[in-house]
Amino acid sequence: MIVSSAALTTAIERRVPELLAEAREALACRVPDYARFLVEHEQEVTAGVLAVLGRVLSRAQDGEAERAEEREFFEELGRSQWREGRDLPDLLAVYQIGVRVFWHHVSAAALEVGLTPDAVAALAETVFFFVDRLSSASAHGYVLEQEEAGALRERHREELVDVMLAEPADPAAVRAAARRADWPVPEKVAVVLVEPEDATGRRALSRLDPDALPIRRPPLVGAVVPARSRAGGRAALAGLLRGAHATVGAPVPPERLAQSLQLAEIAARLTKEHLLCDDPVFVADHLDAIIVHRDRRLLDALGEQVLAPLEACPPSSRDRLRETLRSWLWHMGDRRAMAEELHVHPQTIRYRLGRLHDLYGDALHDPEVRARLTLALVWRD
Repeated sequence: MIVSSAALTTAIERRVPELLAEAREALACRVPDYARFLVEHEQEVTAGVLAVLGRVLSRAQDGEAERAEEREFFEELGRSQWREGRDLPDLLAVYQIGVRVFWHHVSAAALEVGLTPDAVAALAETVFFFVDRLSSASAHGYVLEQEEAGALRERHREELVDVMLAEPADPAAVRAAARRADWPVPEKVAVVLVEPEDATGRRALSRLDPDALPIRRPPLVGAVVPARSRAGGRAALAGLLRGAHATVGAPVPPERLAQSLQLAEIAARLTKEHLLCDDPVFVADHLDAIIVHRDRRLLDALGEQVLAPLEACPPSSRDRLRETLRSWLWHMGDRRAMAEELHVHPQTIRYRLGRLHDLYGDALHDPEVRARLTLALVWRD
């Protein structure tokens, strides 16, 4: 530079009040919060402007490299922008407006002190490169903070699910974990499970309530969702999950989530076995079936016990009698309905019922026996 940096600095210092006023006016329309900041921290901002000026002049004269502490400072500005819930474009707009106003006054001061055109061009290149690098540092800091905050939030939400699935779950521990996860605790929650290999199910999970918590407990894939009490809440959930082969647990308080998950797992198994066919399956609609089929071994043992009298019959006759007995229980003895269901003549029904009475005797009139037969035949089939 032909003119000393001291002369240029002195010329710009005289312009700082005007520079700040112009910056405040420009920022007031786009990012008013920062315009107020200039008013409330005028002395600090003035010092910052002069510090930036000194760095720009040093880089223009000596080609001084970017300092690590500078990049760290502006990276931290980006991080704080995210932590305070502000948008990155607002911060970048401040840089753009600031450098435009800054260069307007720097270039005017440069001409005032007689800087050559080449020196002005070099200074302009330095100013805009400097601000571009610092803008990049802030954007990088913003994205890093966003990613780290998201990862931490997901980790806390996974921990919250673990707390709720503990048995027994402590309501106080659930509330504490929910605070860490920034999760509003609903009155009741429900489990949604999908098949791990079902791509449609995984896509359905991604469309759930924003407050849904992921369940990642192989082989379980699903989510914990707030159980909405408002009208249409269930219908909306059913619409999101239709076609996803999903199972929705019964709504329970958060500390009882483990119980809901256990029943949902049983319902999911029954769906794979084609014993439940809704789309999606809501556990609350099938508690009776879940109770009966909870332990297949017990149901098999009961069937062997109550169907023992049929073992004396030939296999083909045994199957027909079993079918007739099931229909008799289901239709509460209505022979016309039984004949229609089994596609046989009422006289055939009368004959088969006679055979059943021969095999079971008066036990068919015992309410307890009929209840056990219903469990073994009607629910099983």
